[in-house]
Amino acid sequence: MRALTMEKPAAVFLLVWAAALLNAALMVQSIPYDYSSSSECLAEPLEPHYGGGLIVNPDFNAGLQGWSVFGYGSVGEATSAATGNRYAVARNRTRPYQSVSQKVYLQNDTHYTLSAWLQVSDGSADVIAVVKTAGGGFVHSGGVDARSGCWSILKGGLTAAASGPAELYFESNATVDIWVDNVSLQPFSREEWHAHRVDATKKARKKTVRLRARDNAGQPLPGARMHVEHIRNGFPLGAAMSQEILRNQAYQSWFTKRFTVTTFENEMKWYSTEQAQGREDYSVPDAMVRFARGHGIKVRGHNIFWDDPGTQPGWVRNLSPDQLRRAADRRIKSVMSRYAGKVIAWDVVNENVHFDFYEGKFGWQASPAFYRKAHQIDGGALMSMNDYNTLEQPGDTNCLPSKYLRKLWQIKGFPGNGNAARMAIGLEGHFSAEPNIPYVRAALDAMAQANVPIWVTEIDVQPGPNQAWHLEQVMREVYSHPAVHGIVLWTAWHPQGCYVMCLTDNGFRNLPVGDVVDKLIGEWKTHSHVGVADAEGYYEAELFHGEYKVTVAHPAANSTAVQSLMVDKESDNEYTIHV
Repeated sequence: MRALTMEKPAAVFLLVWAAALLNAALMVQSIPYDYSSSSECLAEPLEPHYGGGLIVNPDFNAGLQGWSVFGYGSVGEATSAATGNRYAVARNRTRPYQSVSQKVYLQNDTHYTLSAWLQVSDGSADVIAVVKTAGGGFVHSGGVDARSGCWSILKGGLTAAASGPAELYFESNATVDIWVDNVSLQPFSREEWHAHRVDATKKARKKTVRLRARDNAGQPLPGARMHVEHIRNGFPLGAAMSQEILRNQAYQSWFTKRFTVTTFENEMKWYSTEQAQGREDYSVPDAMVRFARGHGIKVRGHNIFWDDPGTQPGWVRNLSPDQLRRAADRRIKSVMSRYAGKVIAWDVVNENVHFDFYEGKFGWQASPAFYRKAHQIDGGALMSMNDYNTLEQPGDTNCLPSKYLRKLWQIKGFPGNGNAARMAIGLEGHFSAEPNIPYVRAALDAMAQANVPIWVTEIDVQPGPNQAWHLEQVMREVYSHPAVHGIVLWTAWHPQGCYVMCLTDNGFRNLPVGDVVDKLIGEWKTHSHVGVADAEGYYEAELFHGEYKVTVAHPAANSTAVQSLMVDKESDNEYTIHV
């Protein structure tokens, strides 16, 4: 193994920077975004995305050319005996940040997507990609739970806050050797990034439909007028709801005009429905379920259990394991039998990647057993894992995409859960004042490998001077991603204020973030319009998924025809309407 040391000439660094600048200058033509990722740990790494992008010698086929030592460590090169694949090894590590690195030049206000294949020498370890900027900042850009014996992909990203030199490296608190291969750092302008969203939205949320008008004899009706009216959006977009809505007509009117799905903020949780042991009170969530269903608003059940020790009902915390087992059995049967068939999904064990209250009492199988019971009681609903920071914080090693997926596989692999279990992913989405948008997309790419529905369940953005703009970027990002099946905003209204982000003031006049939501609701629907059939009786329209009413009339006919359409991925592309 040939070693690389800190004595590498500074001239080489300048050459690397010059190459990076040249690459950036050449990136004038937009290229498609690569949504691919992998949840598997592979015997050999896959090729680098975008050929490595800005990275010089991304696959180490030229040895360690272009690469440096970060943190006074020791880096060498190695070769796979089976395939001859070459890679770098950061060895003899005594500090988290000691690893291989490459200097790059970042352009201001540019999105960068990052990927790398990683392995560790022993066991498993959290490996984080970090970009050190010219201003001395350290930007966490992605992470993975890397293992020995196989390669895992880290997929992440960042947005450059300023132009200047930067350095990409990898860190881990474990002192194992870190193996690195097939690294990529690809720039995209904001215009290119937006173009990706537009293209993805068209593919994932729209369908081109051909409507054909015929008379009673089956002959085409050229010139028929077709009025297309969008009745209801097919993509679930909603907000959390508080019990305040039951006694506030202004809240009711504002909410029901906008949203098609909701999650109750606290009202269905165990500490709300059984504050004292054996004294259950479902009167408030009962009324909220009736209200929502009466207005055609679907409900997510939130939640059956919460793995955070600090959120247990007070009387639960001191129960013995046997007493807790009996209480938990009563709880899951009580709440689920009451609302089975009335909710579309259940957050069965909330935040069970970060916390382990029930696992600490019952062992590792606590969550899988709860999910098995939940499937038995309400098999028609999705059973969700729901946790935070998988989308929001690449530096939170507790809930990296790889760790979330490992927990999901554990639950699905438990006896009785199998393929029949209707699992779903819930990603909360509590964002800082400046969300890392490239990381959001990369994390969704990784989570999509589970092939189960993904919901972003609790979106809010911390207050800041650009809160509304950042909320819009987050919503556009998750809406356009093909793996996302629904969005819920965490904006339940209270007169004393909301959890983090209110959409309205107390008079239910929109705040700037509320205006953003209304703008997107309007943008993500097909506006009513009239089209005219061609010579063959056809009218073609690109429609957002949803429910439509089509009214067809013809100057020569004395009647009109009305037909309802449901447009989604599985629906027909062509409809005939007889007038």
